[in-house]
Amino acid sequence: MKKLVLLQTVVPDYRKDIFSYLKEELGNGFKIYSGNAYFEKSITIDKSIGFIEPITNYYFLNRKFLFQFGMWTEVFKKNVIVLEMNPRILSNWLILILRKLLFKKTVVWGHAWPRGGSESKSDVVRHLMRKLGSEVIVYTKTQAMDLQVKMPNKIINAAPNALYFKKDMATSFNSERINHIIYVGRLSKPKKAFFLVKAFHRILNDIPGSANLIIVGEGEEKSLIENYIIEHKITKRVLIKGHVSNIEKLKEFYSESLFSVSPGYVGLSITQSFSFGVPMIISKDENHSPEIEASQNEINSLLFETDNIASLAETIVKVYNHKLKWIAKREEICLFCRTTYSTEAMGQTFLNILK
Repeated sequence: MKKLVLLQTVVPDYRKDIFSYLKEELGNGFKIYSGNAYFEKSITIDKSIGFIEPITNYYFLNRKFLFQFGMWTEVFKKNVIVLEMNPRILSNWLILILRKLLFKKTVVWGHAWPRGGSESKSDVVRHLMRKLGSEVIVYTKTQAMDLQVKMPNKIINAAPNALYFKKDMATSFNSERINHIIYVGRLSKPKKAFFLVKAFHRILNDIPGSANLIIVGEGEEKSLIENYIIEHKITKRVLIKGHVSNIEKLKEFYSESLFSVSPGYVGLSITQSFSFGVPMIISKDENHSPEIEASQNEINSLLFETDNIASLAETIVKVYNHKLKWIAKREEICLFCRTTYSTEAMGQTFLNILK
């Protein structure tokens, strides 16, 4: 029987559930290779995942490009290999060409389009990578449908980006404990966490005194945020928790949060928030990741004017003025995510490509 072999730049902690699921389902029929760190150095391997096969990532030209070593014997086997659909991983090009010549099934997995979108000039390069792959896996159903129009003869699969098993998706309804705003993500300029802190500072007198801003993450803006909250004496209202991967701790934070916020572009944090029934405030005109597909304005999210600090501040106040309305939506939000964005749903796509 053919094995499913995944080659990853790095396997971070947020991928633990999906790869554990595949290992549980396939046993020795599943192998995964990973380097120690991503192009962005702060994204590192989760060493608690005991079944990862280590390989070497060799970065060059200021970490713009990557070549991987340590997995080349897999290239010539009859197994199904899944590669990242990232043109900057030069070794993947060589693997795709070799396996196409050998008539072996190789699947490319990733974003359907570059960050610039489907009309981006750089999509010419990504399109060549898609053509070399036997099949394509993308992150959302919308991307799959759009890409199918461009490539009508290619098998396009959707594996909605998930973080948790269905059993771990649960929400809370205790209105006395649900008081806070939460941000989970990197503390970087594109994510605009510092912008959120300044907006929250503006409205401290307009929201309940028990309402805090919980910040979960690490990044280059952490010291900037820490200095700001110390200077303005709001350390008791803005709580910086650092990076947290433990699901029980994250559940605790979300169970006490009325809303999460994405002050910059949306990423995986949107499905994480919805997994726990917590709606999200989203910047309207960012170059969002595909996960934005999960947003339904006024149902599980609210939009504010991008880079408008007054608009974000007003939106936060608005949710506190309608607190009970949003708490009542939590079960519906959680159920929607459990149905569409579970580890089981995502994993099934990978199991299907073995058939």
